[in-house]
Amino acid sequence: MSRRRTLGTGKKIALFVGAASVAGGGAFVMASTSSASQAQQPQTKAADSGVCQGLATALGNNQKFIDGQRAAPDAQSAARIANREAVIEQIKVQQKASGCAVGESAQGSQAAQPAAPAAPSAAPSAAPSAAAGAPAASGQQVCKGSTVTLSGEGGAPAASSNQFPAGTTLKVTNLDNNKSTTVKVTSVSGSCVLLNNAAFEQVREPGKFLIRRAVIEKVG
Repeated sequence: MSRRRTLGTGKKIALFVGAASVAGGGAFVMASTSSASQAQQPQTKAADSGVCQGLATALGNNQKFIDGQRAAPDAQSAARIANREAVIEQIKVQQKASGCAVGESAQGSQAAQPAAPAAPSAAPSAAPSAAAGAPAASGQQVCKGSTVTLSGEGGAPAASSNQFPAGTTLKVTNLDNNKSTTVKVTSVSGSCVLLNNAAFEQVREPGKFLIRRAVIEKVG
């Protein structure tokens, strides 16, 4: 006859604790692995709305310029369009790097308003400041209410405009940091004034591609 072995109470408790330890260890390993995998997952960069709007405005301005060149082409239109298309591609790269919607386009600059005829005066008078703390105007204020962004073009500080011919001197003041730049218009664009990269760097706030509070003056 076979003999059945009966485990004592002490042995049963020891086996139960051992099994529970193994199961608990497995759970701990799985939890640790899960936490580690979550920590290794790259975090999505939060997009700054101001940066995205500025880039979208810059892209929209360049697209508007291209549309204008295609609607009324001249001998230089093909070269201008190719240049602006390259600028748009660079803006898209910046949009992607900033976590913005790639290819998003917007027009931040308001449509040009016809200037009222200037009343004759015996002597020039100082123009009132556009906002509290703004530097005194040094020329005729134009394009009131317009925002300012960049064209994306390289080279020495310069501007482009759809209102002022090449050679016109414009002063742009960023009222948010009181920085100003005085540049000449060198090309045509789709808004009152677009600053190229070098000029925009002189007046921008770090990380921003749009100047919401600006004073634009025609100098000379």
